[in-house]
Amino acid sequence: MKTEVDVLIIGAGPAGSSAAALLHKQGFKLLVVEKLTFPRFVIGESLLPHCMDLLKAADLLEAVEARQYIHKGGAVFLRGEETCNFDFSSQFTAGWKYTFQVPRGDFDKTLADTVAARGVEIRYNTGVTAISFNKDGAIVTIEAPDKTMSQVCARFVLDCSGYGRTLPRLLDLEKPSTFPTREALFTHVTGDLRPAGNEEGKIWICMHPGGAWIWIIPFSNGKTSVGAVATPEFFARYPGAPDAQLRDIFLSDPNAAKRLAKMEFTMPSQRITGYSCGIKQLYGEHYALAGNATEFLDPVFSSGVTLALASANRAAKTIARQLHGEIVDWQTDYSDHVMQGINTFRAYVSGWYDGKLPQIFFAANRSPDVMRKICSVLAGYVWDKSNPYVSQADRALGLLAKVVGGQKRPG
Repeated sequence: MKTEVDVLIIGAGPAGSSAAALLHKQGFKLLVVEKLTFPRFVIGESLLPHCMDLLKAADLLEAVEARQYIHKGGAVFLRGEETCNFDFSSQFTAGWKYTFQVPRGDFDKTLADTVAARGVEIRYNTGVTAISFNKDGAIVTIEAPDKTMSQVCARFVLDCSGYGRTLPRLLDLEKPSTFPTREALFTHVTGDLRPAGNEEGKIWICMHPGGAWIWIIPFSNGKTSVGAVATPEFFARYPGAPDAQLRDIFLSDPNAAKRLAKMEFTMPSQRITGYSCGIKQLYGEHYALAGNATEFLDPVFSSGVTLALASANRAAKTIARQLHGEIVDWQTDYSDHVMQGINTFRAYVSGWYDGKLPQIFFAANRSPDVMRKICSVLAGYVWDKSNPYVSQADRALGLLAKVVGGQKRPG
């Protein structure tokens, strides 16, 4: 049995659902295949304000707002007694001043259900096992929940499969990440002693004295996502089962220990090792990659969902133009644009781990103007090239770190 569609979308997460919403609005016949059943657990729970623009563009923001997630107004970085508090209400780029902290199982299901209610077919528990191309598009073999195989003939295939990285595996597009191997160990807890008022919804990033960093992400349902990121060597210093490891790590950081003193784990701790990944190319004649199917950098600046939504938005627009008969330059119109965002975040991730950003964040005399520009990057506005901390991220951060490194602390 063959199914014929204009676009086959692999994956029903934020990238797949938002791309489906945009393409459906233009009248294309779509099929979304998703290997898992929703809701399902996944990390990447702290959005950035630019997500609001992208959700609104796909007509998905209203559905998300109806879930009444906790508002995220910024990010707080803590190192011992030092604090750097970014507030999205004070940033360089004109944009949203807040976003949401979202349990991803609920968030992703909300997006997918909204798209399905508009008439987009989503087949869950359905995987892609093979793909071939001809002059008209792609022939994709899919496996249904009962293990039967069928084919989909699509004019275009958009891979939004996230960590599954379906087309990178099938088409040999993967390449090693330039980042060293790191691990993330995480869980959800209750008993989080949250700050009051507008500070409650901000993400906390605690720099552990032993070389790890810890995230604390509060949800409106009373739970909090907590996790630690470090090298395997760091985790090896904390023996025992994952829950015991994670608890000991939290309680050995002064800031996390105060906030999580009464924590109770609500699920077993989970671990991801070597999560960073690279890609050889983002597109072909009849396919493109979006979201984490492209590259995944690191969770430290919560860039994953923003890059997923932004790449899906750009891909949907470019696919629509191609299917309408326009000549499309996928390198310029899509790949260069997506890589602009990825590479800006890459500069900040590198700066975080090589020490430049902590040096800037905890400097004695921080420039308010510079911090507003950096805040815009942390808000996800990584395509605003009028911001020198976007357009020349590596150079600007390097120069700034040298300048603040020469400052003396008061007293």
